[in-house]
Amino acid sequence: MEIRDYIERYRSEGLKIFASSSFQTQSIPLLHLLSKVDNSIPIYFLNTGFHFPETLNFKSEVAERFGLNVVDVSSEVPKIHQRNPNGRMLYTSDPDYCCYLNKVQPLEPVLQEYDVWISGVRADQSATRKKMSIEQEAQSGVLRFHPMLNWTNKMVYQYIKEHDLPKHPLEEKGFFSIGCQPCTIRMEIPAEDGRGSRWFGMNKTECGIHTELVKG
Repeated sequence: MEIRDYIERYRSEGLKIFASSSFQTQSIPLLHLLSKVDNSIPIYFLNTGFHFPETLNFKSEVAERFGLNVVDVSSEVPKIHQRNPNGRMLYTSDPDYCCYLNKVQPLEPVLQEYDVWISGVRADQSATRKKMSIEQEAQSGVLRFHPMLNWTNKMVYQYIKEHDLPKHPLEEKGFFSIGCQPCTIRMEIPAEDGRGSRWFGMNKTECGIHTELVKG
């Protein structure tokens, strides 16, 4: 089945659909496909307040070019309160809790409003994602739909080239997986899974929205 077939089935069943995106180069094929199938589907962007300015600009450019309905969501916890008892920012002292406050928690109310959550995770990105299914139950009774699950990195770049689509401007500077600025580093050579530049040197590979908000 193609993405269009799944979305048409969800629509025929009266299900409310949303998608999430981090607006990296890897996000572009799914966003482009959604724009062709149904650009009314809201695309939620977790605006942590720590993103590179280039990411925010890229998000705006892609949204305008593809005609997407992008919705920003942010944490209700002020940054001044996102510190440990010693005053250190949580992204340096407790990155898991930082991700919870800025990514997981802001998305939880969104799940209450929808029936289907479209996510662009791929099996080749991590051991956690390799265990996922095309359709999988999430929290709050939401069904997660992973249309890109069986795509490879090569397929992503072939699609981008074939359709002459944009790439994140920081990629050419060595940022191959781009998240929050404090937790993303530049790399000379991309990691095999494409995500090695995130939380480098930490025992951490996921922000939580693809672990805490998914049911096995």
